[in-house]
Amino acid sequence: MRARAPRVRRPRLRSLFVLALVLGGTASCGPPVDLEASLKVADVATGWFDEGIVNGQNKLVPSIAFTLINQSDHRLSSVQLNVVFRRAGEADEWDAAYMRGIDTDGLEPGASTARLVVRAKLGYTGDQPRAEMLQHPQFVDAKARIFAKHGSAQWVELGDFPIERQLLTR
Repeated sequence: MRARAPRVRRPRLRSLFVLALVLGGTASCGPPVDLEASLKVADVATGWFDEGIVNGQNKLVPSIAFTLINQSDHRLSSVQLNVVFRRAGEADEWDAAYMRGIDTDGLEPGASTARLVVRAKLGYTGDQPRAEMLQHPQFVDAKARIFAKHGSAQWVELGDFPIERQLLTR
């Protein structure tokens, strides 16, 4: 008589599918977060950051620094930000930066984040001194729009901020 290997019971595909649905559903449970009402952009400072010399020319890029304040009555976590830079008078995006605004540890009610600094990669280059670049007749002002999202919700705009014509070195 031959010894038979013990039968290994494999889960059925349907059972795995149902389990995945249940686990996926519980991860997204909970009330939706109204970020427009829950988050406030504060302590905003903007300007043109001195990137130094790039390809033999001075380079300036738009920069925005800010904090987020939790104005809700519950802890907020896992909030992503998208900061979109546009030149004045143009509808097209010039540059954008995607980042985490609030991590998984969360932000308690009434608390604020550490200072967040976002700089575009694109900017202006020139041979003239940096301060003169800001006064050049072809210099076009810019603005930064801050968008936020939580989970799979849609992006919401938190604010639209003009980039001041001031030179930033840090």
